[in-house]
Amino acid sequence: MATMRLSKELEKRRTQLAEISGRTKTFYIRMLVEEHIDELENRYIAEQRLENPTKRLSSQEMRQELGLKN
Repeated sequence: MATMRLSKELEKRRTQLAEISGRTKTFYIRMLVEEHIDELENRYIAEQRLENPTKRLSSQEMRQELGLKN
């Protein structure tokens, strides 16, 4: 469970959307999180890797590492 504060404008829009669609206001918060959490995770992973770079492999090295034919 999570608690959050939304601006009055966002809360108004969320309430209107719920009323128009017949869905709950919670439904839309859950939907937004589910649809965008992958993007946020990928962004933070990319930023972390840029800040803490590791050894890079060439295509050839990667293929050898994976046991693939040349």
